[in-house]
Amino acid sequence: MTQKKNKTNGKGTIFWQVAGVSVFALILVLVKELGLVSTSVLLILQYVGIYSILALGINIVNGYLGVFSLAHAGFMAIGAYVSATLSKYVFMNDWMFIISIFLGGIAALLVGILVAIPSFKTKGDYLAIITLGFSLIIQSVLQNANFVGASQGLNNIPKFTNIYWVFGCLGVAVILVDRFIHSKYGRSLKAIREDQTASMLVSVDVRRIKTIAFALSAFLIGVSGALISHLLGYTSPSAYGFTNIVDGLVMVYLGGMGSIIGSIFGSTAWQLIVQLLKNLGTWRWVVGGGLLVVVMIFLPKGVFGYMELKDIGHKVKGFFNGSKHREDQ
Repeated sequence: MTQKKNKTNGKGTIFWQVAGVSVFALILVLVKELGLVSTSVLLILQYVGIYSILALGINIVNGYLGVFSLAHAGFMAIGAYVSATLSKYVFMNDWMFIISIFLGGIAALLVGILVAIPSFKTKGDYLAIITLGFSLIIQSVLQNANFVGASQGLNNIPKFTNIYWVFGCLGVAVILVDRFIHSKYGRSLKAIREDQTASMLVSVDVRRIKTIAFALSAFLIGVSGALISHLLGYTSPSAYGFTNIVDGLVMVYLGGMGSIIGSIFGSTAWQLIVQLLKNLGTWRWVVGGGLLVVVMIFLPKGVFGYMELKDIGHKVKGFFNGSKHREDQ
């Protein structure tokens, strides 16, 4: 009886997931093809989608694994440059764009495996310094690599990115992260976050789990870099420095550590804040840094820290049930 009920619930969940994706796809088609929003709003929506993928990638390591890494700027640069170079010289047709995106993510993934190695022996401030050094090294290499434009960057990148590609990749990223964190690897990831020594004592392969986490994180961040470079039509080393590092941290820590919905919320909120403060010029980044400090003091776990949609639903349901119970009394 219980198995039959579980199967029924599973089918119902799949039905609503498919229905939700279908409705969302229809909305995207209406927004894009019927011109229901302005070009600037459409661009902001694409930024939100791309940076949501970036935040999901960062959250795997910084949130679910509980390691403070600053390597995301380097991973994003690798994904952007590899995919942009492939689109310019190899996969020049728009229908081959998916190959450029995938290979950009894979290039970042391979480097992510190497970056995971220092996390085996170091943690805290030491690992943060190592990963920061990695990002700055990647930026410095690109600034001096003439075959990719050196400090001037790559120009005339085909603008293949559109709202379909962005939210299609975001949907895949959400499913991938959700399946990963609810798998045995995800459970091991959370165990390491809570107590690495205890995890080792119960036979968790810490090195393997950390390597997988860094690899998946780098892949998603590389995909976000591929999308942003093909959205703007150019990319340069200056886009992957301290500003990019701060942006990523603000989105993750604002939305919530170890949370898919938090990553999306943080990216959306930060992009809206950036647009509202764009008249401040470079001072908006000062505001961003200040916002990160405030969030870390008053909301150390972020708005949706370690919560997903179902957890929020349970809390809302509990709140209304509690209110109803008090009224009955």
